[in-house]
Amino acid sequence: MSDQLNWFKSSYSDSEGGACVEVAFAARIHIRDSKTSHGPEIHLPAPAWSAFIAALQPEA
Repeated sequence: MSDQLNWFKSSYSDSEGGACVEVAFAARIHIRDSKTSHGPEIHLPAPAWSAFIAALQPEA
């Protein structure tokens, strides 16, 4: 299934090729390490992804 997803690199990923996270949006959110594209993935429902991103945002 991963090969059919439209993966993109996170805007927060290291441009040096170090810390790179790729994300694909489908019925669930798919997350993987770009250095191991055939390795394990995390699959989350959209509300869980939104809560995760919100928790990372600095408080205003």
